[in-house]
Amino acid sequence: MNIETLIALLYVLVLATYVGFELISKVPPTLHTPLMSGSNAISGITIVGAILVINSDHGIISIVLGVIALFLATLNVVGGYLVTDKMLKMFKKKK
Repeated sequence: MNIETLIALLYVLVLATYVGFELISKVPPTLHTPLMSGSNAISGITIVGAILVINSDHGIISIVLGVIALFLATLNVVGGYLVTDKMLKMFKKKK
């Protein structure tokens, strides 16, 4: 990988992080549960992609990054479902 490709990928990462933060911070509280569900679906796709990267023959760095991505995406999915479940319980009527 040459330096121009690395700079372009770093630029995309920084831009995506900034845009994602700006979008999420402006979401009203009533839309947090549907947004969390969509985020869980995207993290599920990330898990599949990480598994594919781990099984590929692109070297040890790809395997290590794939394992890290798998761990973080799994953590995001589990945490997202726990938060979504907690938020949905707030709307249920108490007996």
